[in-house]
Amino acid sequence: QVQFVESGGGLVQPGGSLRLSCAASGRIFSIYAMGWYRQAPGKQRELVAKITSGGSTTYVDSVKGRFTISRDNGKNTVYLQMKSLKPEDTAVYYCNTEGVRVVGSSQPRDYWGQGTQVTVSS
Repeated sequence: QVQFVESGGGLVQPGGSLRLSCAASGRIFSIYAMGWYRQAPGKQRELVAKITSGGSTTYVDSVKGRFTISRDNGKNTVYLQMKSLKPEDTAVYYCNTEGVRVVGSSQPRDYWGQGTQVTVSS
């Protein structure tokens, strides 16, 4: 199995910054993509950003230029640097790993972290 440690959420004022991190552990052989999704109350979960093992990145339009995703493949850790935060960024942010291969299993699968709350408010 794969376990996650997410950190970095919290309360911040509009215009402020936060850095989320998510470390995956377990008998991991490889991970194709790591990313962050978010879900605000009453809304569907949406992709915020993701990064492949090769470094290709994808961002939702609303965070382009404000958020930066990065990854440490050796540590199976993904980071999300969030700047110029807005109240509409308030949500539970979930770490996602896509195409995870674990030792002893032939089938890749996806995993989710437990989520971390980000609240942007004055």
